Amino acid sequence: MFPPSQGLSLDIDAISGICGSISIACWIVVFSPQIIENFRRDSAEGLSVLFIAVWLAGDVFNILGAVLQGVLPTMIILAVYYTFADLVLLAQCFYYKGFTLKDEIKKPDNEEAPRARPDELSPLLSTQADGNGHSNGTHNGHSTPPRISDIDRRHSHSSFRERLLSVDGTHLSPVMPLHPEPSATELPQSSPAPSQTTLQAVLFNLGAIALVCAAGVFGWWLSARSNHRDHNRHHDDAPDLDHEDTLHFSLWGQIFGYICALLYLGSRIPQLLLNYRRKSTEGISMLFFLFACIGNLTYVLSIFAYLPTCRMPRRCGPGESGRLYARYIAVNLSWLLGSFGTLLLDGFVFVQYFLYRKDEEGEDEVEDEVVG
Repeated sequence: MFPPSQGLSLDIDAISGICGSISIACWIVVFSPQIIENFRRDSAEGLSVLFIAVWLAGDVFNILGAVLQGVLPTMIILAVYYTFADLVLLAQCFYYKGFTLKDEIKKPDNEEAPRARPDELSPLLSTQADGNGHSNGTHNGHSTPPRISDIDRRHSHSSFRERLLSVDGTHLSPVMPLHPEPSATELPQSSPAPSQTTLQAVLFNLGAIALVCAAGVFGWWLSARSNHRDHNRHHDDAPDLDHEDTLHFSLWGQIFGYICALLYLGSRIPQLLLNYRRKSTEGISMLFFLFACIGNLTYVLSIFAYLPTCRMPRRCGPGESGRLYARYIAVNLSWLLGSFGTLLLDGFVFVQYFLYRKDEEGEDEVEDEVVG
């Protein structure tokens, strides 16, 4: 959160700067894949409304804590950007699901009640209950032969009448079959384009991540080059007087920071529960969570990669460097816990993704065997 000034040499300061720049690049584009996915599917069924709502609350407290703690202006700007992006996702959820905070699982309209699988002793024609509550197979305790329902009979009569009325002189020839001409919709069409394979999806995601990380490294290089020029222009050996200001504790800033961390951790739970109830992660963009994981990981690394600056340059007293580093970690502890905790919880989302994807592929293979 408080990365030191970077130089062009690849030292600990440069590592902190590179990680921080990659983290910023990931967080800039993190919401775009999910927003695009919702528009593409014209649905937000896979996304938990509570997940976005709690995340939005965490971003609000992130802004308050960042301002009161006096973090870098770029972090405050990013926190504001996160808030607006959360509002876009929340608006999508309300637009597609209605104004509700409850995550409902919609069943398909054509879903039928499960029926028992036939065996050797099952009758060839199943029995159905009539309007009087009696089964078509039995009546007053006596077995009766099954009969065709009135709906099926009317449908067969209607189909026969339509076919009879469609007969004209052309069908009197033996070469003209008594079959209706296929409509335009029934004509054989070319097979649809194959869906994106797993390998293509992996390559696309890796390419997108590589481009974002490269943009972050390039941004750090431009910033480090500019800082290096400024340092050569205004070089002096005076101690960093502003260094102590970046390590002061703000009571309310720390309180809001820990509230933000708790909200970030709690936001993942509704999404994990929704995935578990649906037994699917369909509708969730994995790039969304990939960018979130990389952003949190590089953010944590940028904080840990810190070189304390003592009061007298190159002259640290006994234990002074360790005390400064411990104070620095304590100031940033709430943001560290929030980022590292959400990183672990996002890992469970990927576990669900591969677990449920394997189950869905197994079901598809069973259906193909039944159809074949």
